[in-house]
Amino acid sequence: MKKRMIMILVFVLVLALSLMSMAGCDRREGSESVDNGDKLIIGGAMSVTGIQGSLDSPAMEGVELAIAEVNAAGGIDGKMLEFRNMDSKSDSATAAEVAKQLVDQGAVAIITSSDYDFGGPAARAAQEAGIVGISPSASSPLFGSEMLGDKQFTLSMWNTTMGAVMAEKAYGDGMRTAYVVTDDFIDYTKSLSRYFVECFEKLGGEVLLEDVFSQGRLDTAALIAHYKALPEVPDFIYISSYMPDLGTLIKEMRTAGIDSPIYGGDAYDDPALFELLGEDFGNDIYWDSHSFNSEEAVPGFNEYYAAYKEMYGRDVDAPWSMAGYDVVMVLSEAMKEVGTDGAKMAKYMEDNSFECMTGTLDWSDAASGHEPNKAAAIMKLVDGKSVFLGWATPEYLPEP
Repeated sequence: MKKRMIMILVFVLVLALSLMSMAGCDRREGSESVDNGDKLIIGGAMSVTGIQGSLDSPAMEGVELAIAEVNAAGGIDGKMLEFRNMDSKSDSATAAEVAKQLVDQGAVAIITSSDYDFGGPAARAAQEAGIVGISPSASSPLFGSEMLGDKQFTLSMWNTTMGAVMAEKAYGDGMRTAYVVTDDFIDYTKSLSRYFVECFEKLGGEVLLEDVFSQGRLDTAALIAHYKALPEVPDFIYISSYMPDLGTLIKEMRTAGIDSPIYGGDAYDDPALFELLGEDFGNDIYWDSHSFNSEEAVPGFNEYYAAYKEMYGRDVDAPWSMAGYDVVMVLSEAMKEVGTDGAKMAKYMEDNSFECMTGTLDWSDAASGHEPNKAAAIMKLVDGKSVFLGWATPEYLPEP
């Protein structure tokens, strides 16, 4: 009898584990969401800590602001939104794991980190679960449906646009020769330089030398020596990198007497960079990014600024929060129109354009990669302060 009871208990345990496994498997494959009662969970696999935190933390502020706004207006069909973030710690393996946990908690969409290397694994977990994943600012063309799946999007323009806009800007400014410095840290920094160089050379420009370094192992003395050894002084310098090494390199170049104009991408849009360079070194620097903090650049910004300041008690200091805000507004519109089914949401996002704080956005279909059709905002640094120059789309857009 005792032996029989043990066998029965073992059978029951195995059956229970099998049912749990099947339930988990069904959720991963896109079955109906876990019932969370009167709320809809938007999961965040975003970085609070690590090198990506300086981009993701402001984006999360925009997410929370948008969620408060949507909920104040009645939510989605009477259900309140809840943003539930788990720190992905600027680590790809952690990003995948926390996204899976959020899926198991019933998230109806996943907001990933603002980068392909750190956000892509979370997007793959969302795709496996059959739900929409979206990054506020990942600009690598790898962040799209071709690499990540038909329910995955980035709100950002791709590096094809970002690199091409600044190549045309530099060439239009009369620049004909460039010294290019590429941080091989992640795909963002590598592909940004690649598309910039392709477009600049197509216009007739010449890259005198392209140097490469790795984030965290910056040798400014070597790069400065290479610059000074060039057969001629280049018209400008293009640097594709990230903070903190980006700021260190620019400051050391300026300290060494290198006063050539410097051009770059959206990683320059960092208040920490402006503070580091200050009035002494913060001049003749140009970049393109997602938006700008002014009513002139963004109709409706003043209203956004007032709501942000009321919630956080301080000024909007970078465009990253607006990208997070936009992500929630796009997801909310899709859910209001078609519900929370991942396939229906993705199709709605493909088929419609959106007026965002970061500009008008129109995605291509999944077969074309969910390529974002979006303009870039161009800025320059004057005495350590960011100045808006205008919006631009490139005449020539390279193939991703």
